[in-house]
Amino acid sequence: MTKGGTKYDQDKPRVELLDAEWLEEVGWVLTHGAKVHSDHNWRAGIKLSRIIGAILRHSFAILRGEDIDPDSGRSHAAHLSCECMFFYWTLKHRPDLDDRWRMK
Repeated sequence: MTKGGTKYDQDKPRVELLDAEWLEEVGWVLTHGAKVHSDHNWRAGIKLSRIIGAILRHSFAILRGEDIDPDSGRSHAAHLSCECMFFYWTLKHRPDLDDRWRMK
């Protein structure tokens, strides 16, 4: 009898540690966005200042004790997660859209 197969995954991300419920809720927010706009609309490019504004608005709603976004009916925390993903992606792939104010 064998001990089992070998798997060389020590240097790979531990994606099994991600929370499935959170990922699914983020998926619902993206589904809502795709219905309102289009699939992958955010990849077409959104200026970072607009994404930062959305991050702040969802954060402020959470700070006020509001859990559900009234437009989508989904979690503000999931919306915030999406916006953080958009921010990360835009920084990495669309530096031309980085319109953050900088002190000179």
